[in-house]
Amino acid sequence: MPTELPYAADAELSLSYDELDVLRRQYEKEVSQLHVTVQTKFNYAWGLIKSPLKEHQVEGVRLLQEIYRAEPTRRRECLYYLALGHYKLGNYEEAHKFNSLLLDKEPTNLQALSLKNLIDERVKREGYIGMALAGGAAALGAILVAGIIRRATRD
Repeated sequence: MPTELPYAADAELSLSYDELDVLRRQYEKEVSQLHVTVQTKFNYAWGLIKSPLKEHQVEGVRLLQEIYRAEPTRRRECLYYLALGHYKLGNYEEAHKFNSLLLDKEPTNLQALSLKNLIDERVKREGYIGMALAGGAAALGAILVAGIIRRATRD
């Protein structure tokens, strides 16, 4: 039995400009008609989350949060993409929160389990980087203090 989970491919794959443009035009058309369906809004948010551009991802998360708050029956389907959007934006605490909510409802959801692994790995890696930076700063501080003390004792 394989132990590897399917990769959360949405973390890396983007829509083409033309594909995202189709979703954008449909969304803007409905906005101009003063009636945006939840499905159109979700589709556009999904496309924005998949974009490599941070400003698109931010807008996608914002739209999904609106759906999540306003449409209780659609919350479950928003959870994975909210988690993914926050992951792509580097908001790992929020990504973990939304992904955990999904895993509470669907503990065997393979995409969510894979995304959990990605979030955990990124948090661990950034933690190591943070510790290395803090260690370097502490070492530099110790060298500076030692230099100041040495000068003070010579004078």
